[in-house]
Amino acid sequence: VQLQASGGGLVQAGGSLRLSCAASGGILSINGMGWYRQAPGKQRDLVAIITRGGNTHYADSVKGRFTISRDNAKNTVSLQMNSLKPEDTAVYFCAATARTGYYYYPYEYEYWGQGTQVTVSS
Repeated sequence: VQLQASGGGLVQAGGSLRLSCAASGGILSINGMGWYRQAPGKQRDLVAIITRGGNTHYADSVKGRFTISRDNAKNTVSLQMNSLKPEDTAVYFCAATARTGYYYYPYEYEYWGQGTQVTVSS
């Protein structure tokens, strides 16, 4: 399975960005998908996850501002980010797992995209 993320960029605080991630190769094995982010010098943290059936879970820091969605027919997962804050600045990674259910930790995901930079200026 290969994941290709896109949509990062530079935005002012309060602005919006939409990240997309397309999966290819072995896609029938994918169940959970998610977005993680990693700021310089920090660990990779969960942003949001979504099951194949559409159930979602968000980090407290992004609840009410970010929305994760997926299109199983197109094998894509997206992250709509609104009301962005400087502390949202990080490299964002999409991830996928063949496991069913909720998985929160990065080590539980077998497949990773290459990461896309999101920078929010104050």
